[in-house]
Amino acid sequence: MADDHASQAIGAYGSRINRTPNIDRIARGGMRFDNCFCTNSLCTPSRASILTGKYSHLNGIFTLDDRFSSTQETFSTPLQRAGYHTGLVGKWHVADNATGFDFWSILPGQGDYFDPHLIEMGKHIQRSGYVTDVLTDMALQFLEARPKNKPFCLLLQNKAPHDPWLYDKKHAKLYQADVPEPPTLYDDYKTRGHAIKMAQSKIGMRQTEFPPATRKPAQYQLFVKSYLRCIASIDDNVGRVLDYLDANGLAENTLVIYTSDQGVFVGEHGLFDKRFMYEDSLRMPLLVRYPPEIKPGSVNSDIVLNIDFPETLLDYGGARIPPDMQGRSLRPLLRGHTRADWRQSMYYRYWMHGAHFNIPAHYGVRTKRYKLIYYYGQGCGKTGTIPAPTQPEWELFDLKEDPLELHNVYNVPAFAPVARDLTAELKRLRREYKDTDPCGAI
Repeated sequence: MADDHASQAIGAYGSRINRTPNIDRIARGGMRFDNCFCTNSLCTPSRASILTGKYSHLNGIFTLDDRFSSTQETFSTPLQRAGYHTGLVGKWHVADNATGFDFWSILPGQGDYFDPHLIEMGKHIQRSGYVTDVLTDMALQFLEARPKNKPFCLLLQNKAPHDPWLYDKKHAKLYQADVPEPPTLYDDYKTRGHAIKMAQSKIGMRQTEFPPATRKPAQYQLFVKSYLRCIASIDDNVGRVLDYLDANGLAENTLVIYTSDQGVFVGEHGLFDKRFMYEDSLRMPLLVRYPPEIKPGSVNSDIVLNIDFPETLLDYGGARIPPDMQGRSLRPLLRGHTRADWRQSMYYRYWMHGAHFNIPAHYGVRTKRYKLIYYYGQGCGKTGTIPAPTQPEWELFDLKEDPLELHNVYNVPAFAPVARDLTAELKRLRREYKDTDPCGAI
């Protein structure tokens, strides 16, 4: 798992801005999911959902400041009970210790890019080097030292490419020429509401070292090149892990997954960071390789969620799936079979009203074609210090005709039936996922 790795910055997803040959090896040997979405586009909440298979309102992790209770079961504990040797290396960001792992070494909070401090089995240590290399070294050490008579589950969770996007010397000279700009870098938000207009995660907004006329394109180049250099290091190290599996006869019987904790903006709509329900923030990369079951080079377009990850792992591990998990195993999809009752829509909710870049709290529904977002104008106790928009507002996008989400058609009369149907679906999903919070109810 990477932190803030946008699918649009992966070669297998058709990246226009970089190449990722090692990450692409997973896609060539397995399946690429084109509609994998997070349920709350923020590091700590998304990681909690990946661990528990539950939405924020059930696992209790709404914001970056919430901490995970060690009494709440994650997918690693059932795997242990099923006989797996479990390991965790890297960014954890949900607590100061980890349960359900035979070995764990985690970065405190966001962690450092150079000479990182770690909490290893409860003890504070420091390792020398660039964090992506260090974590991969530790992961390979875990694989080498594991009990050879037991199956294993290893989580290698990188800090990169999260801001401040510090890269190593090895990749410092990459991207000397300008990186292509996204088509929506200069989005004027003409048909959108106050939410995106008031957002403070706009590229060039705070940087005064560039003249105003060139600030946005110059800041984009500075940001994107640093971001992509961090990704280049991840790709190199993914290759090291895949090479180890090949060299030790493990590749044919190991489920390999590459993902991120959520999507992120890489200049789309003139933004960086995430949080919004727009596609670039909502969509997660998900590449899965398992030779016994997954057809090489296959692609899936079903709607899948981060809460599906733990049930998938437990399914493959032959472990009991806790009954309170809200996702579904992806194993049938990975085998090439979509069940008739597979979900046709997904529910999203972001809670941190006005915190970190002044993004308002909102929830919404996405189907294969449409997306409806409701900014309900209240913080519900999970607020920031910056005044976010206080008036409720709606956005509706036709993703088939407007994949870049430039035209809000909520108030267009021809789309009134669509808005009505999606509002009903949004209410249904809130009931299904047990989000009974009255704040912002429709």
